[in-house]
Amino acid sequence: VQLVESGGGLVQPGGSLRLSCVASGFTVSGYRVSWYRQAPGKGRELVSAIISTGGRTNYVDSVKGRVTISRDNAKNTVYLQMNNLKPEDTAVYSCRAQAQWADGTIEDYWGQGTQVTVSS
Repeated sequence: VQLVESGGGLVQPGGSLRLSCVASGFTVSGYRVSWYRQAPGKGRELVSAIISTGGRTNYVDSVKGRVTISRDNAKNTVYLQMNNLKPEDTAVYSCRAQAQWADGTIEDYWGQGTQVTVSS
């Protein structure tokens, strides 16, 4: 069971990046998938999430209108499209997959993170 993020990098302010979170060993469509970020010296922050049923999404206020979370079930992948990036978006971005099943089993997986740096 694994989550692997990619797509981070160095981008100028106003630029765009698309982060990918590829799941292996389980079917991500049955899970709530979230993107978190942690900037140097700060706590981890929930950026966005997409639920398993219906695809409802939510975003932290600081990224609303600039960030879109989406899921490609055929690729077992969740994406985070980030536009109009700002220096304050600089952080390590990690994805998380969570599920609680009818029998009470809880699953909670994290990726290793990908660095996003927004700087001129």
